[in-house]
Amino acid sequence: MCGIAGWVSFGTDLTQRREVIDAMTETMACRGPDDSGTWVRPNVALGHRRLAIIDLPGGRQPMAEAGLAAMVYSGEAYNFTELRAELSRRGHKFETDSDTEVVLHGYLEWGDEVVDHLNGMYAFAIWDERDEKLVMIRDRMGIKPFYYYPTPDGVLFGSEPKAILANPLARKVVDTDGLRELMAMTKAPGWSLWKGMHEVGPGTIVTVDRSGIRTRTYWKLDAKQHTDDQETTVERVRELMTDIVHRQLIADVPRCVLLSGGLDSSAVTGLAAARLAEQGEQLRTFSVDFLGQEDNFKPDEVRDTPDSPYIRDVANLVGSAHQDVVLNPAELSDPDVRRKVLTARDIPAGLGDMDTSLYLLFKAIRAESTVALSGESADEVFGGYRWFHDEAAVNSGTFPWLAFRMGLTNERETLLREDVRQKLDLPGYIADQYSSAVAQVEYLDGESEQDRKMRTVCNLHLTRFVRMLLDRKDRASMAVGLEVRVPFCDHRLVEYVYNTPWSLKTFDGREKSLLRHATEHVLPASVRDRVKSPYPSTQDPGYAAALQQQVKEALSERDNPVFSLVDRDWLHRVSEVDPVTMSSAQRTGLDRALDLYHWFDLYSPELQLD
Repeated sequence: MCGIAGWVSFGTDLTQRREVIDAMTETMACRGPDDSGTWVRPNVALGHRRLAIIDLPGGRQPMAEAGLAAMVYSGEAYNFTELRAELSRRGHKFETDSDTEVVLHGYLEWGDEVVDHLNGMYAFAIWDERDEKLVMIRDRMGIKPFYYYPTPDGVLFGSEPKAILANPLARKVVDTDGLRELMAMTKAPGWSLWKGMHEVGPGTIVTVDRSGIRTRTYWKLDAKQHTDDQETTVERVRELMTDIVHRQLIADVPRCVLLSGGLDSSAVTGLAAARLAEQGEQLRTFSVDFLGQEDNFKPDEVRDTPDSPYIRDVANLVGSAHQDVVLNPAELSDPDVRRKVLTARDIPAGLGDMDTSLYLLFKAIRAESTVALSGESADEVFGGYRWFHDEAAVNSGTFPWLAFRMGLTNERETLLREDVRQKLDLPGYIADQYSSAVAQVEYLDGESEQDRKMRTVCNLHLTRFVRMLLDRKDRASMAVGLEVRVPFCDHRLVEYVYNTPWSLKTFDGREKSLLRHATEHVLPASVRDRVKSPYPSTQDPGYAAALQQQVKEALSERDNPVFSLVDRDWLHRVSEVDPVTMSSAQRTGLDRALDLYHWFDLYSPELQLD
């Protein structure tokens, strides 16, 4: 797991611009605290920061085969052992035990069709010296971030926008389209907040040579007939989950599991604990909690119960060495922590304590472990969110997570000035994005109306919603040098479950039926029967009160650029609301306003709103 950066220029001698690639690479230091390296030739400069996971002494980068190709690589190929054996049979010689060298030799053997052989999470760039071209490749689900910025004579690229923005050719401009998507929460394909910058799409190859930039999609969600019966389907999910977790436990550094007490993380915990027990090891598990949350918990629109009792049940069942990271309102609302999160994400996402708590959890874990397995993405794969099962949301004619009533997604533009709202026209933008997303969904001949409708909902979550969450988790974890792996994003599992009929996904009358029954042998009864509960958020009114105080300080700055976007009167009114009775939408608005306030200070963006 690492951070990569690079610059291709067919009109500049980059050997005279080493200080620029060094600066771009240095922005990735948190992603790769263990080592740094650059590789510079007249038309290309590659930079790499390394977090050592496999073959600690042998996996240094950039990695090159003289006269053939050089590569910078971020991520993990979980099947690298099998690939190396196959490549060895084809005559390849290896000098290290790293998966990086396997991927490089895979490219030399198969070209960009190496992607058809990879199982993992990855973002890598290969400079092919033979053809003078750059090949950028991202994993199928978009687990690892990857951005590029076309220039008049080439391209800039990096794991994160900050690497690209460190190059003087890149401008920190945010236009109307960038701001629209930030506020809309639809995850438009290829979107970057920064004008002129693009994501390498999940399952996509971007090639750059003297003739220009070309893209090719090598993987997408295809509609396929599901022929397995219920028992066979459950057994297949169990086999896949077991194999995936076993593969993703491979590392030469300490590992752990993120345990929330929900079905998803508990299933991963149970499978991982059983595997490590076979090897004579005890699993470590970590959870985030809030001071007084269990004793004072109140059900809300998406959470019925506190996590702690279920976490204890899982830890006791599997015998893990468990640690709770308990946070208080002062830590969650600390402006310095907020600024660290903003720097990690490069965007003012406005998720407040759900972002700061994730960052602080990962920071605490990093003191004990370098690799963590997560239950992220199970809800998108198996249909777990409440809005999957809410008829109004499913039939709303828009993205279900936007139609479902909750503070995180509703009333997203209330904090904005009226003139900004009119320029953005978020309802129109969201409608256009929804139409575009639905148009990409493939269906089977003869599918029932219900199956077509739920295939659409599942597709939207796997191609849009999950990518927001994966980016959030990657940025927060890599900001502290922690690698988080996501077993539920294994493309074999995603393809298989995506094509099971909705009746099979809910065959016991509940959400995530397939996952529950496939992993019940490693679950306590309490978790097996628990209703879906998302990532926790503090209910302490002290957090809202702290936000209000910070907002009041911001309001005293008459000329702060944040007020070119934020409605000062709205902010003033909410800053006076009783924090005990403040709505979740109002608190989210305060978080968004404070994110924007600090983002302007950190990035000094140039706004171009037409």
